[in-house]
Amino acid sequence: MGKVLYIVVPCYNEQEVLPETAERLKNKIGRLREAGQIDAGSRILFVNDGSRDGTWALIQSLCAADAVYAGVNLSRNRGHQNALLAGIATAVEHADMIVSMDADLQDDIDAADRMIAAFLEGNDVVYGVRSSRRKDSFFKRNTAQFFYRLMKLLGAEIVYNHADYRLLSRRAAEALLSFDEVNLFLRGMVPMIGFRSTTVTYERGERFAGVSKYPLRKMLAFALEGVTSLSVRPIRMITSGGLLVCVVSLAMLIKAFVDYFSGNVVRGWTSMIISVWVLGGLQLFAIGIIGEYIGKTYMEAKGRPKYIIESVLLKEEDEE
Repeated sequence: MGKVLYIVVPCYNEQEVLPETAERLKNKIGRLREAGQIDAGSRILFVNDGSRDGTWALIQSLCAADAVYAGVNLSRNRGHQNALLAGIATAVEHADMIVSMDADLQDDIDAADRMIAAFLEGNDVVYGVRSSRRKDSFFKRNTAQFFYRLMKLLGAEIVYNHADYRLLSRRAAEALLSFDEVNLFLRGMVPMIGFRSTTVTYERGERFAGVSKYPLRKMLAFALEGVTSLSVRPIRMITSGGLLVCVVSLAMLIKAFVDYFSGNVVRGWTSMIISVWVLGGLQLFAIGIIGEYIGKTYMEAKGRPKYIIESVLLKEEDEE
């Protein structure tokens, strides 16, 4: 008997693409079942992230029509990462392996076969990695590459050209859920698990229908979230910058004395410039030190829940 597979699909305003996504994933589950690769209890779990259109109604109708579908409805929109985590938390109680993917059909569904094969070979984490970015615009391709280089420079461990298309074993999913942080950047958190992992390459396609849920503003916010969630080096850079300004101010002080004794000086200029540079450097240095502590504790200290589940639609195997 095969292992139980759950495919977790976060959804936000996906009513245009959801019927096609559901059909393709159902066919994939059916073929995997026929091949004996997965158990009959395998499911497709849609997570409604506070959609404003008919997404949840569609999920409800799918679940009522076929037990292969399951649904989780969040009480309000909490963002892609929280919706994905909510789906993983629901699926981990039933699944041996969990595949997460977006609803827009840009991820190659057939790559899941190779992910499952890699899981059966003993890998707890299998990353879906894009083979190329030829279909991206010039701007998106170059900004994405800049982001990965920046993350590496800041000491964050992430998989190059990997988004959120991945397979997690049950124990890997449980390990991920043990992370208590509120500010989520799963692409950086999953590598921290440390279990055996590998990659599967695939060609990312065009969005089947609907519009992207990540315009430039959200992409920038997501990148900033990734940097601040995985590294405190930006704060240390502020501290280093403050020290550098202090050093420069000392050099300016020496220059001011040289100018004074050589008679090349403007009245009031020396005291004003020295005070601005010295105080500015000390302020940046102090902000860097304080920020080192505040940046680590501010958001986490609130202890707010990452998400609230309003309802779950899931038929057990014996209910079919």
